[in-house]
Amino acid sequence: MRCFLTAAALALTLATPAYAAPVDAPSGKYEADLSHTSVTWRVKHLGLSNYTARFARIASTVQLDAANPANSKLSVTIDANSVRTDFPFTDKVDFDKELGSGDKWLNGAKFPQITFVSTGITVTGATTAKITGDLTLRGVTKPVVLDAVLNGTTKPNPIMGPERIGVSARTVIKRSAWGMDYGTQFVGDDVDLAIEAEYKLVK
Repeated sequence: MRCFLTAAALALTLATPAYAAPVDAPSGKYEADLSHTSVTWRVKHLGLSNYTARFARIASTVQLDAANPANSKLSVTIDANSVRTDFPFTDKVDFDKELGSGDKWLNGAKFPQITFVSTGITVTGATTAKITGDLTLRGVTKPVVLDAVLNGTTKPNPIMGPERIGVSARTVIKRSAWGMDYGTQFVGDDVDLAIEAEYKLVK
């Protein structure tokens, strides 16, 4: 079943800002604002629909080098047991728990954390970059590349508080590469990860 991380991710996978020009925000450590951050995943079901779910517990930081964004660092930790599917028949089965903790899927009972740690950033445009990093899922670590977009930045203000940066990122992974090959005749191997994040300056 497709899932992350996340960044991430897991994604689950969240994206660090990176683009050719200096970022219009101060260098420093930024933490994800969880009220404006999400890691969702989609997987084909019987070739008929894209089954979509998300992770509810995410932590992420960006160490931003505003002058040279390619030197920035990203770290993401996702609680594998925080899967949320909105499965409608909770009186019959706890589907979130089955996906999150079950050994056929994310195996969060044994490996409760999904992590992504960036290892390099390649600037691809004025507001885009490819972020390479190590995704650890079910105790297996493999490289993953996120396609990231810096959506914008904000200055300090009474409503939003300190400086912020907004990022979107996408990637596709094969769940079987992390040992989740159960049911591939019914549920697709490709996992489409979508990451949306706002980071606020903390120091």
